[in-house]
Amino acid sequence: MSQATYLWTPPAPPSLPVRGRSERLPVNRIFCVGRNYHAHALEMGAPVDKASARPFYFTKTPSALVESGATVPYPCGTQNYHYEMELVVVIGKPGFRVPKAEASALIYGYAAGLDMTRRDLQLVARDKGRPWDLGKDFELSAVCAEVVPAEGLGVLAEGAIELKVNGETKQKSDLAMLIWNIPEIIADLSEFYHLQPGDLIYTGTPEGVGAVKSGDRISGSVAGVGEIALTIGQPE
Repeated sequence: MSQATYLWTPPAPPSLPVRGRSERLPVNRIFCVGRNYHAHALEMGAPVDKASARPFYFTKTPSALVESGATVPYPCGTQNYHYEMELVVVIGKPGFRVPKAEASALIYGYAAGLDMTRRDLQLVARDKGRPWDLGKDFELSAVCAEVVPAEGLGVLAEGAIELKVNGETKQKSDLAMLIWNIPEIIADLSEFYHLQPGDLIYTGTPEGVGAVKSGDRISGSVAGVGEIALTIGQPE
């Protein structure tokens, strides 16, 4: 078979740096878990009863990925641009219908992430029963720091997660407060998708989400994983 030719040059695959490696990690898909901390679910007016519910997800286009340290323009179409600090799980092996007890074998590593959100557009869509795409899946909305390989870390079950805006703490919680833990998320998501190397799973944000404006500097951290930074630029 002859090599394919294209009308224009395809974009380079999105990728992330890996701590201790010269090779970059190619990103396949971006999955996000909604309302995975009780206190955040309450502040969003949608409490979660784990006994009668299961996780729910939304996705972000891989082209929405932006590395930690960037300056991003204040996005168009919103007057209420929010941060959400999250632990990101990086999948390193294929898996489909994976039992919870075997889910850890799929983990390549972890990263600190920001799920940036056009909150006003998300809430309008939510209240009308429409998809969240305009509020969640937009350019430069999936911020991610370097990937830290899981060797020596195991399956993270606890650890401080924190976010500051201009040096002031806005979010502070612990991974132990996740409603669905990492193995549960991987096992459940694999019931709906054939998970693949390079898939990212943003595991949810704690309480304290809020708006930022042009000029604000966001910094965040996940204990044992790393730090993340983002500067909000002027509107386009």
